[in-house]
Amino acid sequence: MQDQVADLQEKNKMKYFKKLIPPVMREGFQALRMDDIAKLMDVSRATLYKHFSSKEEIIEGVVRIFADYVAKLEDLDPEDDDNVYAIGFQRLFEQSVALAGKISDVFMKELQAVYPELYNELRNALNEREERIVRFYRDGQSKGVFNPINDHLLVLQDVILLREIMNPKYLLSRNISFRQSLVDYYQLKKTQLFKAEKASIVDDSKIEPIIDNLVEKFTNTL
Repeated sequence: MQDQVADLQEKNKMKYFKKLIPPVMREGFQALRMDDIAKLMDVSRATLYKHFSSKEEIIEGVVRIFADYVAKLEDLDPEDDDNVYAIGFQRLFEQSVALAGKISDVFMKELQAVYPELYNELRNALNEREERIVRFYRDGQSKGVFNPINDHLLVLQDVILLREIMNPKYLLSRNISFRQSLVDYYQLKKTQLFKAEKASIVDDSKIEPIIDNLVEKFTNTL
C-alpha cells in the first residue's frame, strides 16, 4: 500500500514538473514565487507544499527531468544503408527544433548563476548530445553521403539559427510564418549536408507531418 501511495505521489510530481518546464525553460525562474509556481502548475498553494518543500527542490526536479530527456533523445548511430542517414537527418532536425523551442539563454544564465551544479549537469547532457551528432555527421562524411563541412559548426548553426527562427518578433518582422521558416530551413540543411548525388535518398514527404506537429506545439506555447 505504501509503495502504491509513493508511486502515485511520484506520478503527480512528474505531472506538475511537466506543466512547469515550458514556461520556466522559456522565461527563467528567478522572479518566480511559490504562488507563481502553484499557478503555473494549476494547483493550490497547499497542494504545492504537499508535494514540494521548496523552490529549490522544484527547480532541481525540472532540470533533472530535462537533462534526462536530452540524454534519452534517440541516438543517431548509422548502419550501412544510406537511407539511415536520410532518416537520421530528419530525426535530428525534429529533435533540434524541439530543443530550440524549449530552452532559452535566460534560463541557462539564471541556472548557471544560482545553481551551478545543476547547470553543469544540464550542460553536460547537451554536450554529450552534441558529440553524438558530430559522430553521426562524421560517419556520413566518411561514407560519402554528407559534404565535408565542419561538424561542430553544423551543430552551432542549429543552436543559433533555430533560436532566431522561433522568435515571434523575427517572424513578424520578416512577414513569414513559422511553418514556412521551418520548411525553408529544412531544405537549406538538406542541400548543405547531403552531396548532390545523395540528396534523392531523402524522402521529403516524411518531414511534412513532423513539421506540422512542431508548428502545433510551437503555436500552443505562444
